[in-house]
Amino acid sequence: MEKIRHLFIVVIMMVFYGNITAQEKGKTEVFPFYPPKEKPDYKLSKALERYYDDYKGERAETNELFSQFRYTELKGFDYNGYDGTRNRRDPSKVILANNKYYVWYTHNHTPNKPTNGVPNSDIWYATSKDGFTWEEQGPAISRPEKPNKGWDAVLTPDILVWKGKYYLYYQAFGDENGKNRQNPVIVSYADSPDGPWTAYDKVVIPKGKEGEWDKRCIHDPHPFVYKGKIYLYYKSDLAGSSHKDLIRMHGVATAEDPLGPFEKHPLNPIMNSGHETTLFPFKDGMAAFVIKDGNERSTIQYAKDGVNFEVKATAKYMPLAGGPFVPDAFTNTDYGRGITWGISFAEPGEGKKGNILLRFDCDLSLDVHDEAMKKRPPLLDADFLIKLKLDEEQRVRITKENQKYIKSE
Repeated sequence: MEKIRHLFIVVIMMVFYGNITAQEKGKTEVFPFYPPKEKPDYKLSKALERYYDDYKGERAETNELFSQFRYTELKGFDYNGYDGTRNRRDPSKVILANNKYYVWYTHNHTPNKPTNGVPNSDIWYATSKDGFTWEEQGPAISRPEKPNKGWDAVLTPDILVWKGKYYLYYQAFGDENGKNRQNPVIVSYADSPDGPWTAYDKVVIPKGKEGEWDKRCIHDPHPFVYKGKIYLYYKSDLAGSSHKDLIRMHGVATAEDPLGPFEKHPLNPIMNSGHETTLFPFKDGMAAFVIKDGNERSTIQYAKDGVNFEVKATAKYMPLAGGPFVPDAFTNTDYGRGITWGISFAEPGEGKKGNILLRFDCDLSLDVHDEAMKKRPPLLDADFLIKLKLDEEQRVRITKENQKYIKSE
């Protein structure tokens, strides 16, 4: 009998305290005016789940992976009056060596403006003491003679520093048969950032097999030293029958040696959006700019393991083909400090032709807090917006739509 009485008391207490807990929980289910610093333990909307899980309960202004971008015209580059005959684009990461900054980029000088700056391109480089005024040094990698890889064009370089040597990875247009403008990734190496460069005449990142996501091309090689290996990120174009309907996604391949062999990650593609590759070590993972293409364009993403990327911030006016200065790109750091500046490219403006290099600045660094970079984006003025005008075909369509609803007098 005593056992039954004891069990009855336990049940009553459980119900009593359960009701109190439910009542207390019910009181907090209306989200408070001041958001809790820690994620509440009651049911949240998907938006608030993301607020805590993805953004850690931070405002955009305090989010370390949110920034505005500011741009500066660079001094030291001749664009031949912006007539489109001299183009520079697709810069590498910026590195510091010999007490100055180095950047490599796609260079094209031709009597006629080339399509996308690709045919007849070589890889040039420039140096700077301050990141604003540059001295162009000339070719680093020139097109080899036909039928060697890259006879048509070499472009989109990026730099790796590994055990005191320098490695330039780049796309090589023109296959070994001298017939097709294929574009595998190859590499050249040197003892100095000033060269001379020796070509390793083998493909280090091959295109995928027939039917695979990266069978068409391997673009924009982007190497880092991460987790004791070389992580080489890249982009590929898939699913399209023409340039207009391509889908662009990113992958990664790893190696123990700069010359390979590189092994593509089994989870490729690791990003479903983006155009050029721009990444940097951040905390214990990797951060990435996702620009221009795809459902997740105009975002900054982060992967704690360098592979499984998640959106952490949105951003406006992100740099095209940004090549950031990443002090810990090759140190095998276990806690990346982020970036504050780099080099990108753009078209030069109304009435001008070609592609030019620009400096971009931002605050995506754990060591800097620039309040101006963390402010909300400025409102766009009418002059800028009106440049985004309807074309003639759209005006005709709208006129026809109006006629459905507005009767003629």
